[in-house]
Amino acid sequence: MKYIVALDVGTTTVKCHVLNDKAVSVGSAVKKVELLYPKPGYVEIDQDDLWDSIVTVLKEAVNASNIDVKSIACLGISTQRNSCLSWNIETGKYYHKIITWKDLRADSMVKKWNSSLVLKSLRTLSYFLYTISRRKKFLAGSMFKLMNSQMTLRFNWALQNIPGLKEDGLNGKAVFGGIDCWILYKLTGKHITDYSCASASGLFDPFSMSWAPWAINLFKIPWMMMPKVVDTAGDFGCTPEDIFGISVPIMCSMADQSASLFGSGCFQRGDLKVTLGTGTFLDVNTGKEAHASISGLYPLVGWKIDSELVYMAEGLSNDTGTLVEWAKALEMINDPSEMSLLSNSVKNSDGVYFVPAFSGLQAPINDHTAATGFLGVKPTTRKAHMIRSISESIVFRILLLYNALQKETRQKYFSIRVDGGVSKDDFVLQLLADLTGLPVERPSNTEMSIFGVAFLSGLQCGIWKNRDELINLRNVDTVFKPNKNRMLEYQSTINQWNRAVDRFQNWY
Repeated sequence: MKYIVALDVGTTTVKCHVLNDKAVSVGSAVKKVELLYPKPGYVEIDQDDLWDSIVTVLKEAVNASNIDVKSIACLGISTQRNSCLSWNIETGKYYHKIITWKDLRADSMVKKWNSSLVLKSLRTLSYFLYTISRRKKFLAGSMFKLMNSQMTLRFNWALQNIPGLKEDGLNGKAVFGGIDCWILYKLTGKHITDYSCASASGLFDPFSMSWAPWAINLFKIPWMMMPKVVDTAGDFGCTPEDIFGISVPIMCSMADQSASLFGSGCFQRGDLKVTLGTGTFLDVNTGKEAHASISGLYPLVGWKIDSELVYMAEGLSNDTGTLVEWAKALEMINDPSEMSLLSNSVKNSDGVYFVPAFSGLQAPINDHTAATGFLGVKPTTRKAHMIRSISESIVFRILLLYNALQKETRQKYFSIRVDGGVSKDDFVLQLLADLTGLPVERPSNTEMSIFGVAFLSGLQCGIWKNRDELINLRNVDTVFKPNKNRMLEYQSTINQWNRAVDRFQNWY
C-alpha cells in the first residue's frame, strides 16, 4: 500500500497526517506555532522555530504511522496565506522574521493609500472602463481597497525599513514570498508559489492570471524578488533525504482555504463551504469565471492544474476562534466545548448583542475602524447570555456574507459544508442551518486542508484515478437540518444585532 504525507502549516499550529488509499489517517503529529509580539501591532513568527516544528511533525507523523518510508508516494503542502518574509537566495539568510497576516505595522500606510488621490483615481478610472467594456476585471478595480491582511503594504514596509533589503532585491540577491514559497525553497531550493497562494497576496491579477504590473510598479517592488507562479499540483521537486530517510516527491502546494474547498469535495460550480477556524472563511466554487464583487468578496484562484482553472469567491470574518480563545482567557469558559452547552442553557441572549470586531468588520460592512463590544447588558444578564450572544454573532457574520454572496451571484445553493475547530460547536452549526435555510454538513474529520492536499497529491501519484473516488471517500458525521420557524423567530434578534453593529462602526 502507498501512503500520502499531508502537511498543513497554519497560523496557530503545524499539523501532519499520513493517509492511506482510503483517506484514513494512520499517523499524525501537531505542534503549536509561537506567535511573537515584539511591538504593539506586530505579529511575527521565527523562521528557525517554524522550520524545526515542520521537520518535527513530518518525522513524528511518519514514525507514528509505523509504515515503511519506502511506501510514501508523495507529499502535499497546505499553508496559511499572506504571511510573508524575505531571504537571500544565495545564502538563505533572512532579512526579517515572518510578518504574519495578522500584523498591523503597515496600518497607517493602508489608511493613507486607501484615501490617496492615486487609488481614488484608479477606482474612478476602473469604473469608467467597466461602463464601457463591462469587463469584470474593471468592476473589481472600481472597488479596490488595500487591507492589512494582504501582503502588499507589509512587504512595502519591509522594503522601506529593513536595511539592505531593497538594494539586494534590485541586485537579484533578495527574494520575497509567502510561507508556502519559503517552505518549497527550504525543501527544493526553488523560488516558486502556486496560483492559489499568489491570488490572495494583493499583488496578483486573477483575471489575467499573472502578477499585477500596476501593483508591482506602484509600490516599487523589484520584479526580481517575485516568485515564479506555478500550477497547484504537479512536480514541485523532492524533499531532501535527511527528513524521511528517502527523497519524497512533492506533488501539491496550495493555500489553506483552497485546500479546504477541494478537501470538502466542492468540485462543482456553486459548491459552498465555510471554515470556522481562527477566522471564518466562506468560499464558493465559481467555476471558470473570477467573481467581481461590489461588497468586498474576493475573486481568488481555487486551483490550477494543467488546463483546468477553478476560481472561488471568498468572504471572511477575521474573528471566530479568536472569540472562543478570548472567552477562555477571561475565564468565561474553561474549554471550547462549553460554548455550545452554555448557549443552549438559556432560551435567548436576554437582549444582549455582541459585535465581533477585534480586527474590524470585513465584507460586506468593510469597516476596519469598528470596535468590539457588548450592547444591552443589564442586571439580569448572566454568563450564559453573554456566551450565547458571542456564538450568535459568529453566525450573524456568516449570514451577512451569505446574503451578499446570494445577491451578487444570483445562484441557488443547496448545502453548506463546514470544517475548522469551531465547527465542533453544535449550537453554531444548528443556528447557521436555521438562518440560511440550508442543511449544514459536518464531516467526521474536520481537517479539510489536510484532505485537500492529500487528495490532489494522491491524484497526481495515481493513488486515486478520478474525483468520483474522492467523493465516495467523504464521510459526513452530522447534518444539521434547517428549522424554518426558528428563522422567523430570529428576525427581530438579527435586526437588533444590525443596530448594534451600526453603533460600533467608525469607532477608532
